[in-house]
Amino acid sequence: MSIKNIITVPDEMLKKISEPIENIGVDEKKLINDLLETMYASKGIGLAAVQVGILKRILVIDVSSKDEKKNPLSFINPVIRSVSDEMSVYEEGCLSIPDTFIEIERPSLCEVEYINIEGKKKILKCDGLLSTCLQHEINHLDGKLIIDNLSKLKRDFIIKKISKIKKNPERIVV
Repeated sequence: MSIKNIITVPDEMLKKISEPIENIGVDEKKLINDLLETMYASKGIGLAAVQVGILKRILVIDVSSKDEKKNPLSFINPVIRSVSDEMSVYEEGCLSIPDTFIEIERPSLCEVEYINIEGKKKILKCDGLLSTCLQHEINHLDGKLIIDNLSKLKRDFIIKKISKIKKNPERIVV
């Protein structure tokens, strides 16, 4: 297992659509483990393969709290099959958009069809934070970011701010 570098805006890779996985082999299983290790090291709760520069429809999630046992989940070729009419709002952050949190309204319930690491087709009905996180990560696989919900002015401001931080890596935020 290895920790991967997470790409950040304005990298154009984040706008690309990820390709479906045909066969789950050693490389895909290693990628899932690498994604989990990277996500935990970055203190995130979800990570899509595209965020480490790999255009495969794979994502990982762990929404367990600090006090709970880790509960890593992996999703291969996830597709949202249905969503509720009821909406919920979470303040979402993104490992590819550092130090930025945006209130996003999404359906509170979703049903996702996916393939697990053993190659079995599954359906998961979820709500709350897991539902929000799954929708967020599946958006990544489709080339969509949380800042795409903002006006062009706000989006450009955030990208400019992050670009400055990248140019000044010695800068310390306390």
